[in-house]
Amino acid sequence: MTTFVVLVLFALLLCTAIVVARLRDLFAAAMLTGIFSLLSAGLFTMMDAVDVAFTEAAVGAGVSTILMLGTLSMTARREDQQPLRLLPLIVVTLTGGVLVWGTLDMPAFGSAAAAPHTHPLYAGFIDKSVHDFEHIPNIVTIILASFRSYDTFGETTVVFAAAVGVFLLLGGRKSAPGGKSEAIGEDAGSLGSAEEAARDAATLSDETSASGSEV
Repeated sequence: MTTFVVLVLFALLLCTAIVVARLRDLFAAAMLTGIFSLLSAGLFTMMDAVDVAFTEAAVGAGVSTILMLGTLSMTARREDQQPLRLLPLIVVTLTGGVLVWGTLDMPAFGSAAAAPHTHPLYAGFIDKSVHDFEHIPNIVTIILASFRSYDTFGETTVVFAAAVGVFLLLGGRKSAPGGKSEAIGEDAGSLGSAEEAARDAATLSDETSASGSEV
């Protein structure tokens, strides 16, 4: 049953990626990338990586989607049609093929013969986690929250700083179009006043000419 669920999630991920690549509506693409992150979080959960799934759901489906939607509110909704470039397509295809080929030498998922499981520190981490943190059932969560707590705190700080920086950039850019539009409005008002003055002058000149002709 677990294998079937994993295969379904992989199929949905592949379909979502293809649809996102072919979309021209940036709003729909942003929403689908959030769905992609949720599917990835579900896949990580099936692999017992609950901490990674939580991060993917919070950052990938939550914060990133909000930032992209905020950016789209200040830009165009649809992407301009770009000509097909073969060189980037070939580079991406070759890179993906090399990455897939490299995974063929990896041990099976959960195999006891995997390199991390045979490392001398592995047994020490497992024993210490089991004896000191008996109330936490997930060993990965134990390691991230205890042995790697400073590293996890640093990653959280980096994500928070990146989010604050993006919000500041969006806020600073939002005020610029308003000021520009006000300046344009003032210029348009001045231009309108000048045109009205010119028309009044022309009318007065015509009336003066007509009066002279009558005399």
